[in-house]
Amino acid sequence: QVVLVESGGGLVQAGGSLRLSCAASGRTVDRYAMGWFRQAPGKEREFVATISWSGGSTYYADSVKGRFTISRDNAKKTVYLQMNSPKPEDTAVYYCAASVYTIAGAATTQYGYWGQGTQVTVSS
Repeated sequence: QVVLVESGGGLVQAGGSLRLSCAASGRTVDRYAMGWFRQAPGKEREFVATISWSGGSTYYADSVKGRFTISRDNAKKTVYLQMNSPKPEDTAVYYCAASVYTIAGAATTQYGYWGQGTQVTVSS
């Protein structure tokens, strides 16, 4: 069993910065890829970023590339999403996900565990 708890969401001005955290407990999540997804009202859940088990490989959605950075601290079993220069269109509920693979991509089917989400609202 894996439990993921996101934190750090809130209201941020466009052009500011915000860091989301995802604390994991349970299975050896430090050996598996982790990802961030988001879902805006009335839209489907979409991929944001993923990081391999070692942190050596990362992959981003085009919409956030160059602005967001995913990282992890396996000793703390925590994954982070640094959001720089957020835009109003980044407003969504952000979900942390743990994969069943050491390296994962953008498909939700590659992730077996999900957090409950944290709301991020970007004001213009």
